[in-house]
Amino acid sequence: MITAYAGGVEMITRPSRTAPGVDQPLAASLRAENISVRFGGLAAISEVTLALERGHILGLIGPNGAGKTTLVNCLTGFQAPTHGRVLLADAPTLGWTAEHFRRAGVARTFQAGRLFKALSVVENIEVTGAGLGLSRRRARSLALELLAWLKLDDKAETLAGALAYTDERRVGIARALLLGPAFLLLDEPAAGMSDAESDELSSLVKAIPKTFECGVLLIEHNMRMVMDTCEMIHVLDSGRTIAEGTPAQIQKNKAVIASYLGGEGEKQLEIMEEGH
Repeated sequence: MITAYAGGVEMITRPSRTAPGVDQPLAASLRAENISVRFGGLAAISEVTLALERGHILGLIGPNGAGKTTLVNCLTGFQAPTHGRVLLADAPTLGWTAEHFRRAGVARTFQAGRLFKALSVVENIEVTGAGLGLSRRRARSLALELLAWLKLDDKAETLAGALAYTDERRVGIARALLLGPAFLLLDEPAAGMSDAESDELSSLVKAIPKTFECGVLLIEHNMRMVMDTCEMIHVLDSGRTIAEGTPAQIQKNKAVIASYLGGEGEKQLEIMEEGH
């Protein structure tokens, strides 16, 4: 089934779901409920609760080692919680694999995601469509629409190996969007970008919820982008939630400044305020 969205982009809403317990329509919420993950004696995350709603953008920030990736892995089926549960449309997802989550409408990008260098840009996106069972003609049509929306249509036939790093990140987003997700989790999409490039990416990310009718979880170290893009922000430190709130609330939160920003707190606070 093909559904037309605002902005002229057509995306896929698959007529069937193989994930157990998931029915049409796509879920309205993706939630972690008191999630804890332990690796031996090490607690990666402890009793974290987070809710992502369709149509909204939630930021997830914290220092390196705070547990952000582990939490995202739980939300996408790459890691089973030791305690707690992940709920999709209020239905538990116990025993689900990453493929179950994908078919239920949860897509993600990876910080270290790689393209097929010997294929063209459009072919890199077509591969995702082929994995959904689309004909190559239909997969190519959707890929070209996405590239136009991302302002990369002039690079459709360029070999992926010749792309600039920032364009590689956009192609990764296109591949995730081709899945027609209800929820899109972006893992540091602005890493390595200049201020101008991250500002442009911020505008793109802010348009995703309305254009594709999905919720966005933005995992990012770029405070300028986080403050400008996100409606709400969730902060982790040492595997625990230390703050939740609007950008204005987070940038004034003393626990965030002390634990996340450390000795550079005042300087980073200025960056936050400029970004917001």
